[in-house]
Amino acid sequence: MNAVNYPALLQTFETTAIAAGREILRIYIEGCDVSLKDDKSPVTAADRAAEAIILEALRQATPDIPIVAEEEISGGHVPGDLGDRFYLVDPLDGTREFVNRNGDFTVNIALIEDGAPVLGIVYAPVRGWLFTGGPNGAQEVTVDSTGSVTTRNSISCRTAPEEMIAVASRSHRTPETDEYLKGFAIADCVSVGSSIKFGLLARGEADIYPRLSRTMEWDTAAGDAVLRAAGGITLTLDGKPLTYGRRNQANDADFANPSFVARGRF
Repeated sequence: MNAVNYPALLQTFETTAIAAGREILRIYIEGCDVSLKDDKSPVTAADRAAEAIILEALRQATPDIPIVAEEEISGGHVPGDLGDRFYLVDPLDGTREFVNRNGDFTVNIALIEDGAPVLGIVYAPVRGWLFTGGPNGAQEVTVDSTGSVTTRNSISCRTAPEEMIAVASRSHRTPETDEYLKGFAIADCVSVGSSIKFGLLARGEADIYPRLSRTMEWDTAAGDAVLRAAGGITLTLDGKPLTYGRRNQANDADFANPSFVARGRF
């Protein structure tokens, strides 16, 4: 693989995510219709508009890197050979949260190399939280209502205390998740939507996030990149790091994740 200027690319991620978030917020305020995709998941004009902004920016910055983007995949635009390096994009992670108007949705952009997430950004535009992760560590950035960065701080996972804080999906929490958490000393379990869960782990506010229901790679890659840069890890249930670029799976669709557990420092 050719060398990548990670700091410059991460800056592209940041600028692009903020621009996509600005468009999402415009539609969020004005309101829009909701339709259902073939898999019965919701999609809105905000998903499509944000993805168009992201795709244009990434293709201009790095035209040779393939992009796996949720809405393009849903529309039948599936890239061919991904090679050793590709992007995973979820322009609006947490569309249900967008529709329910609780603010727990994010813009997710990740770079994958050799199956691992090496660069990622998660931006929650309603909250003004932006998380970045890469070879130089993880940061939390505060973005104001105009899209301007106001603060930037390094973050890292904490070492898990005896009684841990868990995070779980707001819209997809299952009995299996609750049963799994019974194996740990859990002081509290916080329900929150989208990839914000990874951000809470990365900044040391939570310790463990089990996901035993279905997700897709674009749902998790950016948050996973932030988490790993902050000193955490996402593991499959057999204890191996979660990998990306899964295709031709016998029992599931391309780019579908297995069950996993994301965690801070244990």
